[in-house]
Formats: sequence, structure tokens, C-alpha cells
Amino acid sequence: MLTDENAVKRLSELGHGTRLSIFRLLVKAKPSGLTVGEIQAHLEVPGSTLSHHIGRLISAGLIRQHREGRILRCFAELQSLDELMAYLTAECCTL
Repeated sequence: MLTDENAVKRLSELGHGTRLSIFRLLVKAKPSGLTVGEIQAHLEVPGSTLSHHIGRLISAGLIRQHREGRILRCFAELQSLDELMAYLTAECCTL
């Protein structure tokens, strides 16, 4: 079960435009994900900036990375999104 603290962290990270764009790209790219270079090409974000945003999304549990030799491939953690949505709607109809 998702804690309040984890929900706040995930919502906070998705509340930034670049991070939301990264996450949405990765959701669309499932299940193969995208390389960091592919994300950078789509969003036209400098590498160091992209690395910062990816790190924050990883820290929040919203994406994961897999190393393929010298390439890093990113994937959306759809279970984390499902947990967040369930958290937000858990009490929607109890009034």
C-alpha cells in the first residue's frame, strides 16, 4: 500500500513539466522503453538536465533503468502509476 509520503513524492515529481513529459514518453514506449538518447532527442533537453530529471523519477519509483552495454534504457514503472491512481481514488465514493 502506498504511503502518504510516497504519494506526495510521486505527485511532486510528476508536477514538473519535463519529468511529466519523460514519464509520458516512457508510458507510450512500453514495453520496450526508450534509451536516454531517444528521450533526449524527443524532448530536446541537455544531457545533464535530462540525467537530473531521470534520477528524480527513479528515486520516486516512477521509472527504472537497465544498462545495455554503454546504453541506458528507461522504462515506466506502471505499477507505481497504478498504485498512485488507486491511492487517489480510494475514498472517492465513500461520502
